[in-house]
Amino acid sequence: MNDAPHVDPQTTRRILLTGVGCVGKTTIGAALARRLGFPFFDLDHEIEKHFGTSIERLRARFLTDYSYRKECSVVLQRILTRNRRCVVAGVPSSLRDAYLAVMRKLPCVTVVLEDKPENILERITFYDIDSKPIEKDLTDEERRLYLKEIKADITYFKQSYRCADLHANIAGLDPDAAAELVDDMLNEQRR
Repeated sequence: MNDAPHVDPQTTRRILLTGVGCVGKTTIGAALARRLGFPFFDLDHEIEKHFGTSIERLRARFLTDYSYRKECSVVLQRILTRNRRCVVAGVPSSLRDAYLAVMRKLPCVTVVLEDKPENILERITFYDIDSKPIEKDLTDEERRLYLKEIKADITYFKQSYRCADLHANIAGLDPDAAAELVDDMLNEQRR
């Protein structure tokens, strides 16, 4: 990050992907990790493992999003402390408060994945309360409402995403091509 301590690219290369829900953080992150030969971590999955419950059930324990992020930031800290080289698929709020504080202590390169709301809508995935995927066919009205919600999320997170190191527009790219784009951007940044 812009005000984070210097990261020596020869010994440390922690990469955190963020972006709005269903932009492709997990899929592209896994492809990028394979490409780089780094371990891959999906922050949501790691949080569920750490706390032994689903994200939805865990969130219900907290009164505010801030308190939830503060509690869950220990998981990000553990990942970054144990891995000098890794790719992490973060959460939409990865560049806010407690998560951001962790990344300032344990520097990593932050990459915001950006796409058109219409493309994100096509990737939307639904889960039950226990994080099991469920099939759902959206009506035209539901599609319109979810598209509006995706646009609102993009606007909401825009401010916090400004502090990211890189912004990758992945519109029209498959996961491997998006991973290649991010890799190229990372290499360019290192020069």
